[in-house]
Amino acid sequence: EVHFVESGGGLVQAGGSLRLSCEASGFTFAHYAYGWFRQAPGKEREGVSCFVIRDGRTYSIDSVKGRFTFSSDNAKNTVYLQMNSLNPEDTAVYYCAAVRGCDYFGTDFYSRLVDYWGQGIQVTVSS
Repeated sequence: EVHFVESGGGLVQAGGSLRLSCEASGFTFAHYAYGWFRQAPGKEREGVSCFVIRDGRTYSIDSVKGRFTFSSDNAKNTVYLQMNSLNPEDTAVYYCAAVRGCDYFGTDFYSRLVDYWGQGIQVTVSS
């Protein structure tokens, strides 16, 4: 049975930091790249990043570059999203995802490559 469990969300003041974790089980962790998506109130879901654990390549949207970092602990089957210098525009439900590659990151097709989704976790940044 597949489980993809997120943790670490919450409420933080602008300028603060949070780290999201996503622990996978029930599938072969190393076979996938890992993405983070977010959906803000009243907005469509957007792909925030794609991380290739095999070689560390990372793709991310411009608005998070320099603030968000992505990593994994393969021994723990866990991926991480470290979010620094948070601002209210980062408020959203964040989803981790096991993705069949990062080639289409930044396109509408990217989300179609997701095989497994985390349950979503709320991140709220107060001003």
